[in-house]
Amino acid sequence: MWNFTGVRALFSALALVIGASGFLQVTASSPASAAIAAAPSFGCSAPPVTPGEQTLPYASSGDQGLYIQHIPPSYTGHTALPVVFDLHGWSEPAAIQVLASGWGAYGATHHFITITPEVTYSVPHWNTTLGSSDLAYLGDLLTTVEHNLCIDQRRVFFSGYSDGAFMTSAVACSLSQRVASVGTVAGITIIPGCHPKRPVPVVAFHGTADPYVAYKGGIGPSALQLPAADGSGKTLAQEGAKGNVGGLPSIPFSTKAWAKRNGCSPTPSMSKVANGVTLISYSCPHNASVELYRITNGGHAWPGSSFTRSIAKVVGFTTFAISANAIMWNFFQHHPLP
Repeated sequence: MWNFTGVRALFSALALVIGASGFLQVTASSPASAAIAAAPSFGCSAPPVTPGEQTLPYASSGDQGLYIQHIPPSYTGHTALPVVFDLHGWSEPAAIQVLASGWGAYGATHHFITITPEVTYSVPHWNTTLGSSDLAYLGDLLTTVEHNLCIDQRRVFFSGYSDGAFMTSAVACSLSQRVASVGTVAGITIIPGCHPKRPVPVVAFHGTADPYVAYKGGIGPSALQLPAADGSGKTLAQEGAKGNVGGLPSIPFSTKAWAKRNGCSPTPSMSKVANGVTLISYSCPHNASVELYRITNGGHAWPGSSFTRSIAKVVGFTTFAISANAIMWNFFQHHPLP
């Protein structure tokens, strides 16, 4: 999977291909990324784990929780595989995120491990504050996965949906030396106090008609009806939340701020890549890419997800002109840890 050589590598600076899924894939790529050798984890010496899906309890840093582990059929326990951590949204447990993203099934055919974690709260959510127990929990879980499974420590990736996208943004700050690159769907943001040890590449997806995380900033009307984090039964609105909770900036603003932090140019380029989909990308230093896929009239949805399309009355329009998984996976492959 990682042997991109010769002409194929030389001409991969900008890949525009139609994947097996039929979705358009567009990603900036770097031929040099294929030359970065795998870094096998301690788990490559551990007893092999049977491929398939398994839900495992996990407790660390004062948090109780679980994670759903998807091991692809190609796993032998001796060849280090990439791993994608998949973070759920507000009030949606890990089991729902598995359905929404489809990462487990995608990894089964593309030869990577998927870990979908959850901290046990009355209302599932993530504490994105730097230094939080939830961030420590994820760091500890990564260590556990490294010890139990044969993974490539240069190809550890995080992706998240909604509140999980906010948490992924926080992970890029606190675990920048361990996480190669990240992907966010419906929620890229800039975490206060974020000073990563290295620039973390990001590819983001966001709909302009998102009723939960507004593209133009603040939270949308649908988010105000979500349950409060304390499990009191009140909604966020009843607890005093308003549309500009926390001064949540616009998605373009957050993306531009991320690009600035990564040392990219201040002005992005824009190109139409599919019907209703525009790629907003920045010129960045090597392995510091910042990309945003803007979906016109898109809702709070995972592009290419049959699950979010099935709940359109709740989340809005899901585009099938692109696949978030196909684009993210291509992006991840070209942005390993240096």
